[in-house]
Amino acid sequence: MRGIIVEDEFLAMEELDYLVGKNSSVEIVGKFEDGIDVLKFLQTSDVDVIFLDINIPSLDGVLLAKSVSKFANKPYIVFTTAYKEHAAEAFEIEAFDYILKPYHEPRIAAMLSKLEAAFAAKKQREEAEAAAISAHNGAIREASPASTEAPASLAAVNHRVNLYKDDKIIVVDADDIYYASAQEKTTLVYTRKEEYTMHMSISDFQANLPQDKFFRCHRSYTVNLSKIREIVPWFNNTYLLRLRDVNAEVPVSRSKAKEFRQLMRI
Repeated sequence: MRGIIVEDEFLAMEELDYLVGKNSSVEIVGKFEDGIDVLKFLQTSDVDVIFLDINIPSLDGVLLAKSVSKFANKPYIVFTTAYKEHAAEAFEIEAFDYILKPYHEPRIAAMLSKLEAAFAAKKQREEAEAAAISAHNGAIREASPASTEAPASLAAVNHRVNLYKDDKIIVVDADDIYYASAQEKTTLVYTRKEEYTMHMSISDFQANLPQDKFFRCHRSYTVNLSKIREIVPWFNNTYLLRLRDVNAEVPVSRSKAKEFRQLMRI
């Protein structure tokens, strides 16, 4: 992984550089004090993660992160700050993590381990998706003209849902789906033991699910309400949802919090 550090305090910058190098294989390819300089750098260089202080000159970290979130290939954002009050904004931007200063090495090490695991899983998904697209296109080229119409990517009949994995159609009960998350132009769908990649927006996926069971809790997430194990109050009246049987946390955004409270009667 390639990363940059954006920090206007020299000692904090050097400490984070040291901790990243000690606890991960992330290669720090640049260190910056100014948000504008970061945007200039990213015009010609790709990175996988940005360790981003919020209080920096020219362009604060939140605005910088919002700009970066519009990139086609979005790097992970790890906010680093001495202040808790920006956590809600970071959550809305879908930052990977939010680290408070002063730094504590065990916390940094845990974040880096999670980051590397997420990056490896992302690469694996991208490779699998590329292979599936290649196989699908090959099948279309070999098909006769009468059979060139592509099958529907998802169908829900009597609460049965077609999901794709390894170029196969897997038919599952809708209730076996725990949650789904948006990843650029695709949607990742999670059951208890499996992960599926759907080549559609999360809005289209949500529209084909039983609306009485699935709640669009965030612009990038939909959740099966029957799978919620624990509701954790979070910053600025938002929530994190912990699900039964799977090690996952699903966010409820601020704009969806009121509707969620009404649904769950809390």
